[in-house]
Amino acid sequence: MEPEEALRRLGGVAMTRQVHAQGASDTAIRSAVRRGSIQRVERGVLGLPGADPVLVAAVSSKSLLTCASAADRYGLWLLHKPIEPHYWQSNGRRTAGCISHRLSLSQPRPSEPYVALPDVLLHALFCLPRLEALVMVESAYIRGDITLDYLNRHLPGNRAGQARDVLANVDRGAGSLLETLARVLFRDVGIRTETQVWIEGIGTVDFLLEGFLIVELDGIAFHLDPRQFKKDRRRDNEAIRQGMLVLRFFYDDVVYEPEKMLRHVREVLLRGPARMWSN
Repeated sequence: MEPEEALRRLGGVAMTRQVHAQGASDTAIRSAVRRGSIQRVERGVLGLPGADPVLVAAVSSKSLLTCASAADRYGLWLLHKPIEPHYWQSNGRRTAGCISHRLSLSQPRPSEPYVALPDVLLHALFCLPRLEALVMVESAYIRGDITLDYLNRHLPGNRAGQARDVLANVDRGAGSLLETLARVLFRDVGIRTETQVWIEGIGTVDFLLEGFLIVELDGIAFHLDPRQFKKDRRRDNEAIRQGMLVLRFFYDDVVYEPEKMLRHVREVLLRGPARMWSN
């Protein structure tokens, strides 16, 4: 195999021994370096021109990306981008300016410099704040990429109690990161919360709280299509006609001002269901 193809399979950057393992010879590697089609990043590390610097840094540190730093690789929901890279490191290695994970891997690593998806999630459960870990796990669970049983089997002992508590809150009802966050926020304060509820004449709503308050969430890609905007408002009108109340919140409300959102929800719930005028 040509070294360029080997590196493409390995994510664009790899240890020289990994390129050898793909079938590229020393002669082919030296020739590719002379052509400029691959580069010697540093001793023992080869890369394609323009290789992802995040991957280059990980391989140069003899590390694998994991936890929040591997979320994009697996298409997982991520509440906050990590400030420092999360590395899995073995053999006692430590790299300055990173968050080091040392939990034993439950599965073989992929060819690219990442740990396998189950280990990304296990590391997140031990490392990240509760909500950040929850959204990552729930996104994989909803897609069917992981089972809660698998994760629980790898969380023995008292040290894993908080991680198991996160798994106990995983639900299939969310259609987005925002819905996961809002559901947990509502339930944490004792609000009776139903998700993805079908209501005749209205359709499926994101949340039905205490049986009468509909909450809809509009993400970053809010409905700018005039037809969708009109459809949403007609749904709101029909809900009110049926005696329910409606609140709509945006991404910033849920992620950056959750307490304000909860305050508005509580105020409406305290007023009770809408009163219907009688003739």
